[in-house]
Amino acid sequence: MENRKNFFHLHLISDSTGETLISAGRAAAAQFRGSNAIEHVYPLIRSKKQIKALIEAIDREPGIVLYTIVDHDLAALIETGCHELGLPCVNVLAPIIEKFQAYLGAPSRGRMGAQHVLNAEYFARIEALNFTMDHDDGQAPEDYDQADVVIIGISRTSKTPTSIYLANRGIKTANLPIVPGMPVPDSLLTAKRPLIVGLIATSDRISQVRENRILGATPGYDRSEYVDRASITEELKYARSLCARNNWPVIDVTRRSIEETAAAIVALRPKPR
Repeated sequence: MENRKNFFHLHLISDSTGETLISAGRAAAAQFRGSNAIEHVYPLIRSKKQIKALIEAIDREPGIVLYTIVDHDLAALIETGCHELGLPCVNVLAPIIEKFQAYLGAPSRGRMGAQHVLNAEYFARIEALNFTMDHDDGQAPEDYDQADVVIIGISRTSKTPTSIYLANRGIKTANLPIVPGMPVPDSLLTAKRPLIVGLIATSDRISQVRENRILGATPGYDRSEYVDRASITEELKYARSLCARNNWPVIDVTRRSIEETAAAIVALRPKPR
């Protein structure tokens, strides 16, 4: 009987925001029932140094690689790196551009992110993406008052993908993992500007996602407490209590897609006057 994985790593590499690639990757992954994609998004990849770093990241969590990189030299580095790792690698835009070139009888311009008009909205999205990548997983908490949104939650509640989705819409988003017994930064408690929102899910759902996440972990990794439902229930209790004490709204992501979670967060934001 064929032994199929119930999860896989999906690496999405873009020289722009990555939104086009994310949509394509999810559309393809949705065709395979029972196989859940763990997304790794690498936006604004425009240097050899960045390519080297992401190839190392892919080596640690191997999977399918999709990319939209118009620079031929950078694309070649990705192709070579994936070939050496023995991983499937697809240039998503290449066959489309080739058809356009053949039909129009003209070469493409090879412009990075050419699908985005260089207007104020575009630059706001780029700024939001840069901010979000720099403030992922609790990084630079001193900047929280510069954020539009700060997402908090225990491990495996979709904080990072939700943050990136919001950033693609020009919303500067930071996220912070909540760990029982570890105080949150004072900068979170004193922040006045951002909407602070907690993400939760059922203990069963979080345990399942954590199990999938650590299947590829180093042998000997102690996963007992990390996936234990009773321990997760206590983590969730702590997170709920923290949000309740500070009047921060809570969203249950158990049955929500990333898009639905992001939409719920946007709905909580104050409407511009």
